Amino acid sequence: MKKLTIALFSVLFLAVAVLFYLNFSGSKKSGKNAGKNSVPSQGIAFVNIDTVIYKFDMFFDRRADLMAKQKNAEAELNSKGSLYQKNANDYQDKVNKGLITRADATEREKALYQQQQELVTLRDNLQSNLMEEEQVMNRQIVEYITSFLEANKADYNYQYILGKSFGSVVLYGDGGLDITQKVLDALNKKYQAEKK
Repeated sequence: MKKLTIALFSVLFLAVAVLFYLNFSGSKKSGKNAGKNSVPSQGIAFVNIDTVIYKFDMFFDRRADLMAKQKNAEAELNSKGSLYQKNANDYQDKVNKGLITRADATEREKALYQQQQELVTLRDNLQSNLMEEEQVMNRQIVEYITSFLEANKADYNYQYILGKSFGSVVLYGDGGLDITQKVLDALNKKYQAEKK
């Protein structure tokens, strides 16, 4: 029984060693003979998501829209802030000169406090809305990229396309598996055609 176990273990060990050798020696041969645009035998490639997003024309268009909204929000907030500051200065000037009664001063303080609270609420709402719009924009861009890859999977002929970015689970990728520029060029071409 002990000899049978040793014999089976030896056969299994040799089988694993042969498979290991065949797998890695075959990959090296196809990797050396394959061109940069050919499909690796593993069927895996990666795209640097940060590069694609920050060089994608759609990102710049959406970002410009978002920046315009941010500028309008800042202008609205500054306008209302200036009005509040003018009212506060006017109140302080009249109090210092003794031109209003205590009852009138109390009413104006309440009105200024209410105006200040409205400014804080407006600022928080504008900030929250802009953050939400930025998150939606980023999701829309990633969805566009993912949909594009799915619709054009025949062009890429990979089983998996991984997304590599700073802090992602893909820490390293062989340069031969990087299809970032190919995907970026195709995305920009498609987006520009749709934009027209």
